[in-house]
Amino acid sequence: MKLQNKIIYILLTAFIGYTLLFSGFIYYSISIFAFTDFYKRLEIRAIATAKIELEKQKDSNVVQQLRQDYLEPLANEQHLILEDINEENLVDDPRLKDFNKSFLNDVVAEGIGTYSQQNAFFYGTIYKTPDQKKHLVILSAENYFITHHLAYLRNLIFTSLAIAFLLIVVFSIMFSRKIIEPIQNIIKKTKKIGSENLHMRLEVPENNDSVRELAQTFNDMLNRLETSFETQKNFISNASHELNTPLTSIIGEADVSLSKLRKPEEYVESLNAILDEAEKLQKKTQALLLLAQTGFDGKKQKFGKVRMDQLILDVKETVEKIQTKNKISLDFSLLPENPLLLKVLGNEQLLHLAVSNIVLNACKYSDGQTVNIALAVMDGSIIIIVKDSGIGIPSDEMDYIYDPYFRASNTKNHEGHGIGLPLARNIIRIHDGVLKVNSSLNKGTTVEIHLPKGDFVL
Repeated sequence: MKLQNKIIYILLTAFIGYTLLFSGFIYYSISIFAFTDFYKRLEIRAIATAKIELEKQKDSNVVQQLRQDYLEPLANEQHLILEDINEENLVDDPRLKDFNKSFLNDVVAEGIGTYSQQNAFFYGTIYKTPDQKKHLVILSAENYFITHHLAYLRNLIFTSLAIAFLLIVVFSIMFSRKIIEPIQNIIKKTKKIGSENLHMRLEVPENNDSVRELAQTFNDMLNRLETSFETQKNFISNASHELNTPLTSIIGEADVSLSKLRKPEEYVESLNAILDEAEKLQKKTQALLLLAQTGFDGKKQKFGKVRMDQLILDVKETVEKIQTKNKISLDFSLLPENPLLLKVLGNEQLLHLAVSNIVLNACKYSDGQTVNIALAVMDGSIIIIVKDSGIGIPSDEMDYIYDPYFRASNTKNHEGHGIGLPLARNIIRIHDGVLKVNSSLNKGTTVEIHLPKGDFVL
């Protein structure tokens, strides 16, 4: 069953059930009130009738006048008065054979009795006159409210239920469509996303609700898929090209060396050339494998608590060991007082690799100038800023900086493989972070890393 139909059925069941219960309660309450009220009216008339007919006093005339003036006649109103009765034999009195036996027993036992038969309602009481004689007074009438008004109320309720049912159906359909619409939009947008357009993302609603969480979850999944897909695609498309050059040199050098007998020093020279190309091949192979390993689904690496200020200090030490002439300046002036706010949930080795690659690039393209590294915590994120004053990146080449093996046109005098930045971005994405690069030609480059604080932060 479709989710929209389920919502409609649930709403219909809830609303109709509530409407039926409410209508039934109203109808039952009014019916009980009508019965009680009518019996009270019969009681007043029975007492008035007894006082008028059994008491020969002046006030009986007053009662009769009041009854005529203020008590409207009831439909089919009738009364029966048995004077000076014997309560023990009252039930068996032949004059009362048409009345209900239990009704008569109630009158004898309680002094008051009521019952209804079809549309007629009966009220009976034992009335004592001033001379202490007991008389039976029975008054009956048709309850016009029950036979007419209550029937009208019943028809009105049924009509209202029919109208309410139609309104509820329309409301349920509109409400279910409104609820399902964001999900339908997500489904339509998801169906358009394929291997050729993994860059597309779902629109995240502004309201903080389940649909927003669902869209964000889909986008996070697409980030991981795009990272993995791009990594594999780049690995396949570039591996053959990048590995072919040193392999061709190795094979060519070996063929030349074996083509004829040579002097020992010539073989040594050839072997050195082969060794140089083999080392290049090894470095490229390791870089490719490392890049491919970062295109995973986020579950193959163990994540733990990583303190970012300590990581920055470790990166600085590592970079200075690799390139002793590097000048690195740290800015920790924006650190929070609580050190727990500097911890992220991540893989320390991967984060170290990502940050160190970015810092090494900054140092390499700065030609000995100072590289500034700043660390701060803002708006729930830990921000690392690496700023250099180096050669920068041409503006028309910024769209290609994340392509593996891409190197800017102004980097010919600097060694590199074009792997560091794509590798760093993959690692940052794995940690649900964002990598931003801003650069101006001959003015320098600024790299920002935004990482979410760990949920364990107090």
